[in-house]
Amino acid sequence: MKLSIGIVGLPNVGKSTLFKLLTKNEVHIANYPFVTIDPNIGIVPVPDERVDILEKLSHSAKKIPAIVEFYDIAGLVKGASQGQGLGNQFLSHIRETNAIVHLVRCFQQADIIHVENSVDPIRDIDTINSELVLKDLDTIKKRLDKLEGEARTGDKKKIKELELIKKLEESLNQEKPLYLLDKETLENPEVKSLNLLTGKPVIFLLNGKEEDVSQELKDKISNLKSSYITADLGAEPDLSPLIKRAYEVLNLISFLTTGEDETRAWTIINGWKAPQAAGTIHTDFENKFIRADVVFWKDLVDSGGWVQAKQKGLIRTEGKEYVMKDGDVIVVKHG
Repeated sequence: MKLSIGIVGLPNVGKSTLFKLLTKNEVHIANYPFVTIDPNIGIVPVPDERVDILEKLSHSAKKIPAIVEFYDIAGLVKGASQGQGLGNQFLSHIRETNAIVHLVRCFQQADIIHVENSVDPIRDIDTINSELVLKDLDTIKKRLDKLEGEARTGDKKKIKELELIKKLEESLNQEKPLYLLDKETLENPEVKSLNLLTGKPVIFLLNGKEEDVSQELKDKISNLKSSYITADLGAEPDLSPLIKRAYEVLNLISFLTTGEDETRAWTIINGWKAPQAAGTIHTDFENKFIRADVVFWKDLVDSGGWVQAKQKGLIRTEGKEYVMKDGDVIVVKHG
């Protein structure tokens, strides 16, 4: 499965700098708003020492880490949902992403212009959240207009869907992001099909030093039921915790395959069973799954290889009901 993350924030908060640090790709960075005209899409490998260690153990010809796609769009400004600025044009690019990184400026550097002429992280969070809420309301109103007509025919399915979408509208009218709603609502296929921006989990990335982050700001993020990472992007920090946090909020884990041809990490949802995991390698592997040989990666490394791990009885044969664990190394047997 593909893990993709959209980066949002006001102009000049460090989005392009973040993107450059993550992807090591050259993007245009300048000290004025709206320099990012097209969405930048960067492929970022997931830091994973297990892939490096297993590659050496198996003498693999190549190694393939799991990846994250980051989407960087133009900065959003007040009124973006009505077309102000350039960010509005690109919100559609992050509709398909799994999660959002909301980048917030906390550093005070006077020579870098702030679009509102002052640094106020809480105000800035409210501005971005309001624009995303308004954009979702626009999407929902279009759906409601259609549903209300369909529900008048007495179609029970459409009546139920209408009630569900009205629940979303009510939450948005209170300026509450949809990810605060219950999991059952968010997982409903009708809701998921709308790709609503505020339905995605949010990680706040606070651009500044730890001393720039007030308790009031921490409380604000806590009230939004989100997590945050503080990073001084000007000092080129290690951003692997951001990717790790994305895995946590999206309930993702990695399993591994290793051999002479390649060592590879595969991203799956925590709780998936062995056939579903096998299906990420190849669709046929899920449909024709028989069993899987499974060993924890550390046990495999400590044993010195597959043959030795088997001799020690560390390799288990698991069937269709086996629930995958983070760090499992598997060999799939299929028809």
